[in-house]
Amino acid sequence: MENNMFSLSIEQLKEIAETLQRRVEEGLSTENQEVQCIPTFINPKTENVDGQAFVLDLGGTNYRVASVDFKDGEPTIRPENGFKKDLSMMKSPGFTEEQLYQEQANLIKEVKRQGEIPIGYCFSYPAESLKGGDAKLLRWTKGVNIPGMGGKPIGKPLLEYLNKITSPKFSSIKVVNDTVASLFAGLTSSDYDAYIGLIVGTGTNMATFIPGENIGKIKDLGITGLLPVNLESGNFKPPFLTHVDNIVDALSDKMGTQRFEKAVSGMYLGELLKAVFPADDFEKDFDAQKLTTMMSYPDVYKEEYVQVARQIYARSAKLVAASLAGLVLVLLDHIPSVKRIRLIAEGSLFWSEDRKGLNYKAIVAITLRELLDCMSCKNVVVDIDKMDNANLIGSAIAALS
Repeated sequence: MENNMFSLSIEQLKEIAETLQRRVEEGLSTENQEVQCIPTFINPKTENVDGQAFVLDLGGTNYRVASVDFKDGEPTIRPENGFKKDLSMMKSPGFTEEQLYQEQANLIKEVKRQGEIPIGYCFSYPAESLKGGDAKLLRWTKGVNIPGMGGKPIGKPLLEYLNKITSPKFSSIKVVNDTVASLFAGLTSSDYDAYIGLIVGTGTNMATFIPGENIGKIKDLGITGLLPVNLESGNFKPPFLTHVDNIVDALSDKMGTQRFEKAVSGMYLGELLKAVFPADDFEKDFDAQKLTTMMSYPDVYKEEYVQVARQIYARSAKLVAASLAGLVLVLLDHIPSVKRIRLIAEGSLFWSEDRKGLNYKAIVAITLRELLDCMSCKNVVVDIDKMDNANLIGSAIAALS
């Protein structure tokens, strides 16, 4: 298989970046656009963060709980990385809202706490932020489809459920997207002009701060100053997708949505490989982890499998770089003085390793630098940081803000 259908030139990547930029501007000005740009009505503390919060982190596969103690702005997490459980059962047909609450509550009981404390709920699905800190579920993604929860608040029903069965009770709950939680975690360093939160794991998404007065669709609210915005960029439809992407989309449970996510995220990279070889047998749950294993141990697999796996992996990283470059363009439009940007990146795929080639993060960094240099952004530096438990720290900041 000599031809690389997943190859993207720097000019194509530049066009993807500029397209993303336009879609973000559309999302900031008008509701229900391709890239939704959902404002989060929480003003995070950046100094004097103090107190204890309980944190829930519901991702695409896993669920974690922890207690986070801030003293003089420094967080201590107990247990160290939180208690974790596999919640992939959420994707099972017939899984109910009641079952979700039960599973969440069972793990919460494992963490000792004293007195009433607030909850920071890191919720990794598209949700509209509500005043007061709750959020309303817009739609399920990542293969989850629990009936009866769409269009309803996420935090209040869970808080009420927990306060019926646990003691001591919880005082309040604030809901943030996982990307916004990563964004907030980045604020623990004040040495930057702008911040970006990025997730590339089971799914993918970005978040940043935009001046409230520049967000046209909420001008009536009169909000000024920087406001966190959850892009929901996984729904972006980039140019230059292939017929293989169209096959994966057609076979998905929600055809026509999350096209960027289906080209980039860990849940779908294995599906892309299988679509290239439709007559061959692969494991049903062949995901990005198995794809990177194939790349790292090529002698165990067919040569053409390994070759295509590398092509899919590299394209994913380059698409992420293009989306970041597009977001940098947005930031420069709204805050022209931006020079240094801190990017907190979360997700197993972003930090995956290839024993025989460039790791994912390296491909992103190299491609992003090349794109910024050819897009008149040579003076902009993006520091890509890994922060242990960024979701937990950012969600605790939200709860205590």
